[in-house]
Amino acid sequence: MNTPRVLLVVGTGGTIAGQAASAHDAIGYQAGVVPVAHLLDGVPLPPGWSVRTQQVANLDSKDMGPPVWQALLDAVAQALQMPDVGAIVVTHGTDTLEETAWLLQAALAPQRPVVLTGAMRPASALAPDGPQNLADAVTLACDARAQAAGGVWVTLAARVFDAAAVRKEHATRLDAFGAGDAGPAGWVEGGRVRWCAAAEGLVAAMRALVPAAPLPPRAWRSSPWPRVEWISSHAGADGALVRALLRQREAALRGEDADAPLQGLVVAGTGNGSVHAELAQALQQAAQAGVVVWLTTRCAQGVVVSGSHGRAVHAWPVTPLPPAKARVALQLQLMAAAAPRG
Repeated sequence: MNTPRVLLVVGTGGTIAGQAASAHDAIGYQAGVVPVAHLLDGVPLPPGWSVRTQQVANLDSKDMGPPVWQALLDAVAQALQMPDVGAIVVTHGTDTLEETAWLLQAALAPQRPVVLTGAMRPASALAPDGPQNLADAVTLACDARAQAAGGVWVTLAARVFDAAAVRKEHATRLDAFGAGDAGPAGWVEGGRVRWCAAAEGLVAAMRALVPAAPLPPRAWRSSPWPRVEWISSHAGADGALVRALLRQREAALRGEDADAPLQGLVVAGTGNGSVHAELAQALQQAAQAGVVVWLTTRCAQGVVVSGSHGRAVHAWPVTPLPPAKARVALQLQLMAAAAPRG
């Protein structure tokens, strides 16, 4: 008899673990209350699988940051080294879920599926969406095609997204997540995953954006993480915020400011990555001071085509990632460069 493969379900909190005083209240609730083990009540497992749970945190994902990310990276990285663990599901708040999904993909490059899910209604709601989302995440994690592909995936409202393309696109709807031009990679229907024809291309595109090898744990265990800020170009963007950040950087490098010095800036440009002229001058000053500047677009869909507003004009690297994920990617690049060798 074959030993059952283990599905590890890691809890970090969020609305999926939220509680309100009334079942009719889907807004005024406290996120991150219900333990992850309780969320699994009634969720079926595919044949040949057993489940194990681990509570890494139980917080509102608006408060997500390096301390919890470090613990989550450690938990997932350790699980990926266990021969009996065949897949991992992470329950997470929806507000920063896309950032954590990209962090796990970019830092760990997992060869086994890691699936993130959450909910738009708390567990105490009259009709919570969390139980079905979690059941779909289990189905996806144990799916044969996902098993073969590995990587980080997201599922909510029956849709499947890869970590590179997924974004929260609506503040309150149950189907709050989308993937812009890429669209869903598949759907979970009737306890099975129906993959779209472009799924392989999506996986290839996702893998092309990250290093082939995982980030060494000593990199993400370092503290503090590199300070990377995300700013947007807009009408009247005069660069004052960038200059203030540069003054703070100089003070921190002199030991006169306790906060970490600025190391990177992600700039969400207008349209095809255009940047207000005054902001561009401030960004050039930042680059000359040693700050790494990346350019993306603030638009909800599309990527910067660098032939018009990319390297040819500003000499800043252009990333296809949206601003929230680009910030995470730049943090990881900076910490990898700073990590001791050997």
